[in-house]
Amino acid sequence: MDFDALFQSQLDALKDDGNYRIFAELERKAGAFPAAKCHDDDSPDQVTVWCSNDYLGMGQHPDVIRSMKETIDNCGAGAGGTRNISGTNHNHKLLEAELADLHGKEQALLFTSGYVSNWAALSTLGARIPDCVILSDELNHASMIEGIRHSRATKVLWRHNDPEDLDRKLAALPANAPKIVAFESVYSMDGDICPMQEIVEVAEKHGAMTYLDEVHAVGLYGPRGGGISEREGLADRITLIEGTLGKAYGVVGGYVTGSEALCDFIRSFASGFIFTTALPPAVAAAAQTSIQHLKASGVERKLQRERVAYLRKRLDQEGIPHLDNPSHIIPVMIKDPVKCRMIADYLMQQYGIYVQPINYPTVPKGTERLRFTPSPLHSIEDIEHLVHALKELWKQCAISHAVA
Repeated sequence: MDFDALFQSQLDALKDDGNYRIFAELERKAGAFPAAKCHDDDSPDQVTVWCSNDYLGMGQHPDVIRSMKETIDNCGAGAGGTRNISGTNHNHKLLEAELADLHGKEQALLFTSGYVSNWAALSTLGARIPDCVILSDELNHASMIEGIRHSRATKVLWRHNDPEDLDRKLAALPANAPKIVAFESVYSMDGDICPMQEIVEVAEKHGAMTYLDEVHAVGLYGPRGGGISEREGLADRITLIEGTLGKAYGVVGGYVTGSEALCDFIRSFASGFIFTTALPPAVAAAAQTSIQHLKASGVERKLQRERVAYLRKRLDQEGIPHLDNPSHIIPVMIKDPVKCRMIADYLMQQYGIYVQPINYPTVPKGTERLRFTPSPLHSIEDIEHLVHALKELWKQCAISHAVA
């Protein structure tokens, strides 16, 4: 069989559908975020990044950078292996204690990414709890879906952010069946926020464990950055809170928090923890510094909220359609994969604005969008430049405006 021909035919089909992904080659500049050097031949040398998940620019914070450098000098570059063999470092334990404190839990457990923490934790819980049923919000992230699938536990989907449907689905299960309700706080593509109190109350009513993904909320919401669960005063009622170090905290890694027994259970049985090289100590130290800073400082969160509100106001004034949601994520709706790619290319090449088009399968066909994430480091001038560019391209590409 000509395997390359097989691969190419499927890639060609992806291109024909307008869903082939092209990655811009960028070089972040320390201290200059959201500016970045661009290495693409047909784009300006310097561009403004508008789609980063480094939501607060903490990956550029001088204290975070200093902490990473100092730890490299002290500990070297790598962890030395898996945590189970030779890779558990003092910085890992300090970071886990910091994360447990952040969410008011007894313990935390580190993973190499948020994807891995979801996959490993859900697959382990579903596989090792006898007769477990996992009730999953229908718009949960791919990492949660993969973890549930790998567990081979019974899966029940409930309508997105619909506590009444969840209640019906739970009521239909045997009362003595072990149940896990898996959901997110902030959904990354539409930017909507779950009705957390109602979901928790329904789960408690049926004796179900709650599994909350806070990856797009940690650092950003709550008085210390503990996420929506902290903001709503619900963290103590949620069994497991999962998060990431790679978004608002500006580094890389994932984690789960919960009771001592729960974290030890996942540590002891999760293959995604046991057989994976540990995070470098310098990454752990930088993450701890970032978390400590955002526990004490609300400046970054406040300024980000102001920038988000300003961009929304300007988009409304120009009739640029975007999803109305209560979060920091602003999806500008294009609803056509070819035009979505085209507008993203024009923004980059003509205006030095970098935003990655979001197409199928990340979002359903017909809901293609550009996903903007204003940070506290975007200036008012940056926002005005973006809105001007979108206004001009809306005319050129004949895309309908929102109703004023």
